[in-house]
Amino acid sequence: MINNLLEQALIASRQLISLDDKVINCVLSDIADTLLSRQTDVLAANMEDLKRMDPANPKYDRLKLTAERLRGIAEDMKNVASLPSPLGKLLSEVTRPNGMVIQKISVPFGVIGVIYEARPNVTFDVFSLCFKSGNVCVLKGGSDADHSNRALVTIIHETLVKHDINPAICTLLPPDREATSELLNAVGLVDLIIPRGSSSLINFVRDHARVPVIETGAGICHAYFDQEGNKEKGQEIIHNAKTRRVSVCNALDCLLIHQDRLADLSYICQKLSSSNVTIYADKLAFEALKGQYPEPLLQPATAESFGTEFLDYKMAIRTVSSLEEALEHIATYSSKHSECIISESQEAIHYFQQRVDAACVYANVSTAFTDGAQFGFGAEIGISTQKLHARGPMALPELTTYKYIIRGNGQTRKG
Repeated sequence: MINNLLEQALIASRQLISLDDKVINCVLSDIADTLLSRQTDVLAANMEDLKRMDPANPKYDRLKLTAERLRGIAEDMKNVASLPSPLGKLLSEVTRPNGMVIQKISVPFGVIGVIYEARPNVTFDVFSLCFKSGNVCVLKGGSDADHSNRALVTIIHETLVKHDINPAICTLLPPDREATSELLNAVGLVDLIIPRGSSSLINFVRDHARVPVIETGAGICHAYFDQEGNKEKGQEIIHNAKTRRVSVCNALDCLLIHQDRLADLSYICQKLSSSNVTIYADKLAFEALKGQYPEPLLQPATAESFGTEFLDYKMAIRTVSSLEEALEHIATYSSKHSECIISESQEAIHYFQQRVDAACVYANVSTAFTDGAQFGFGAEIGISTQKLHARGPMALPELTTYKYIIRGNGQTRKG
């Protein structure tokens, strides 16, 4: 069954390549409008999934859809439709001495498989970006979000059929492990796999896939409050980065603070207490916060406090004696996703941004901005933490590869 679905997706990819960009934009806009007109059905399906999950589970917030979130999803889809096509772009051109002209042109991958957990919004994000970039998407969602995913894919399929487009260009696989295994081994049927989710999911896909993989996801994010940091900026940035949405990969996990600024730590953490953020503080930070931060929310840090992606209202704090020590900590524990420095020293900022090895390196800006839509990409298919092909928020350009187009006038190769 799974193999048949993948074969149908491959056939659809050959049809999709000839679809006009105006038609694609029209379909995306139509799907976005249909989502809003059918939001009652989608929210009802989502409620079936929510009933099966403990609200205390960090995945609950990722799973939950609301009318406001559906409007945001529809808006992102229309944003994608408004962007120029990434296909057919002339990346380079050279004329050889023999008159042969070689052009490098952007083209789709073909069939992209995406494996994701309890995040139904990914269904629309992935489809819109893949469709706009001429790729078929094969979706393998988790069982936690199966009702939601099927409701969303039903809307996509009905709209595609209305426009006489093969619905196999958006293929949703069953949520079981067998489907995952077949997708990971679909050599010749699937061109690329992108996992979105926890580090355990990403590691599993990387370790078991025979199809090429782009790693995305796990975000162990740090903010370094420098000796020259502005405490007002620091308070706002750290609160936003930690609490805007704790269940996403760009949420802050660890604050590094210069020892000379410990007297300002209680002020910097002031807003965190109102959001009931539990802090795991090292010895010096613990002493600085003792009596200044709610006792039930203040815990001594352990070795496990650092290098942890909390995905919850929890955060670690470590005191450092220098910028160099902060950089060393980040190099040790970072997942190379998003890192931030809060400082008024341009020298420190430049040094930090040059030295930190991560996809996104911020200065005096919340890590919450690591997002395709916030970068002006319309949406994102994921945030790549690797260095091959794509890095950071992946959108339309990252869903293309290229081929060479060669033209001549009878040239032959001698020798």
